[in-house]
Amino acid sequence: MDKVGTVEAKTQRSGLTLAAILDTALEMAAAEGLESLTIGEVAKRLGLSKSGVFSRVGSREALQKAVLEEYDRRFLQDVFMPAMREPRGLPRLNAIVRLWLQRTRDVEARIGCIYCAGAFEFDDREGPLRDLVMDGIQRWRSALKRTVIQAIDAGHLRADTDAEQLVFELDGLFIALMREARFMRDARAGDRTWSAYDRLIRSLLPQPDQSAARASRH
Repeated sequence: MDKVGTVEAKTQRSGLTLAAILDTALEMAAAEGLESLTIGEVAKRLGLSKSGVFSRVGSREALQKAVLEEYDRRFLQDVFMPAMREPRGLPRLNAIVRLWLQRTRDVEARIGCIYCAGAFEFDDREGPLRDLVMDGIQRWRSALKRTVIQAIDAGHLRADTDAEQLVFELDGLFIALMREARFMRDARAGDRTWSAYDRLIRSLLPQPDQSAARASRH
């Protein structure tokens, strides 16, 4: 193998190793908390040396940060980006919730949700890791709020809809879903969540103007 081929092979192996490190660290963080992450434990689970893990991710703090960034990236890739192909307004909001449900069923219900777990893990602790978890949650909720506002502006939801309240309730639905799916092990948790969402949205749909309806009949 020539020099260029050797470098490419090493780069490919390094990329595969980093992906394996992040996969393992993500599962650890979701199941046991971000504070469970250590270079040594990740190395042990992967059968790597501590120096091998350190050379790819750096310090323990850098590993924790990389896990949160990777979780964000995967969440956006699975939920937000595909939903952007839908028209603005309620079609896009419906797509977000549907994809969010699908990801929760396929991923979070199996390994846990870093945002949910992190919010409880750091609810009474200050520090840079708490700030990173907070930033991720706030960015996601801001994106959700923009979608709700677009649905209001498009006339898909009532003009008096409280966007922040709706985001709060949607977030609460998925926190409840995580408990029901993981702790209660309710196989119907996803269906219950969609039913609750559908009922909530129907309560916010614009009502036809009754006077205009009466006028159109005469």
